[in-house]
Amino acid sequence: PALRRLCHHLLAHYQKGTRPVRDWRTTTNVAIDLMVYAILSVDEKNQVLTTYIWYRQHWTDEFLKWDPAHFDNLTQISLPVESIWVPDILINEFVDVGKSPHVPYVYVSHHGEVQNLKPIQVMTACSLDIYNFPFDVQNCSLTFTSWLHHIRDINLSLWRQPELVKFDRSVFMNQGEWELLYVLSRFQEFSVKSSDSYAEMKFYVVIRRRPLFYTVSLLLPSIFLMVMDIVGFYLPPHSGERVSFKITLLLGYSVFLIIVSDTLPATAVGTPLIGIYFVVCMALLVISLTETILIVRLVHQQDLQPHVPEWVKHLLLERATILLCIRDRKKSSQSRMQSLDTSRQVENHDSTAKLTPYVCEDPRECGAAGGTRSALAFAGRTEGSAALQEVLRETTAIRQLLEKREEFRDVAREWLQVGYVLDVLLFRVYLAAVLAYSITLGTLWSVWRDA
Repeated sequence: PALRRLCHHLLAHYQKGTRPVRDWRTTTNVAIDLMVYAILSVDEKNQVLTTYIWYRQHWTDEFLKWDPAHFDNLTQISLPVESIWVPDILINEFVDVGKSPHVPYVYVSHHGEVQNLKPIQVMTACSLDIYNFPFDVQNCSLTFTSWLHHIRDINLSLWRQPELVKFDRSVFMNQGEWELLYVLSRFQEFSVKSSDSYAEMKFYVVIRRRPLFYTVSLLLPSIFLMVMDIVGFYLPPHSGERVSFKITLLLGYSVFLIIVSDTLPATAVGTPLIGIYFVVCMALLVISLTETILIVRLVHQQDLQPHVPEWVKHLLLERATILLCIRDRKKSSQSRMQSLDTSRQVENHDSTAKLTPYVCEDPRECGAAGGTRSALAFAGRTEGSAALQEVLRETTAIRQLLEKREEFRDVAREWLQVGYVLDVLLFRVYLAAVLAYSITLGTLWSVWRDA
């Protein structure tokens, strides 16, 4: 058969150990091509990129030529790759041997053109920049070069036009985490310490991470917790529920960070911006809880506490209320205090009226009662004076107790008012810090996007 005769004719005296040229001065030109099939994994910690590519080589073997008329017009044949000379082209960034399928044959045409097509799983070293995780774009290079032969023996070129290679996504499986943007190609010569030059063909694989999963699972829950922390400032500070609410948020955020710690890329090169974002959010929650504890401590001043200092009244109850536009709240609190004082005065007047002695309206009744009292007055004068003094002492003690209690209430009301004003002031400062932090993150992200 024609195939057997042709195979025996080509390989009978073929020497695969030497470069297939009749004149040793002739350079073997190897044209290479690359198509990215899939991005298998990106290991940020070890700085390793694993891709699956379709790789093609094309060169001319001067000892594998024939006349098709002598072999039943056969113009192309497949030969075992172990039986012919193959250029020693490797990838410089190789760090491990991938699980690539073995293709045992190459195609040879009657002009001596050899085509070697094979899929390769490539595990290469790549300098991964995770600063903008999960909105990062990675640029990894695949450098094809002859490990032994210099450029006078083996020269490299690109099989297709660079524009065709750049935007060729015809075989790319784009359902994973990474999206292929483009593949750049560049030829260059490489030499070490003025020795012989080597030909290199670089392919820059530019990929972008799809951030939807990380946005839903990382960013949105964190933003929701921060919003709830801001809303928690609207709880009244004297109720005591704000502290427990803030502690619950802080605990929930701590559990959230423990869950997502395995998701964030761990590397010694740098810290991603989202990691800094989580740390600052945790710090803001701690500051918010500290502010709440301070306000609750001021609002719940106990008895026997000193009055509010005059400089605190001047700064918070006068200047700060005007600056923060909360004078109406102060006036309403003062009106409530005045109404409470009026109601207490009415109650005291009623109780005094109840203790006032009975006054006679009829003169005859007063005369009869006066005669009776005059008869008994002298008999009980001695005992009545002692009892009256005892009643006066008890009344004086009760009055002093009520005055002291009223003073305690005034002190508590002053500290409550100071606490409310300070709470509004610290809340607005905290809100300004959160807004400034958000604007800074947005600016950094915009600068990175423009770059």
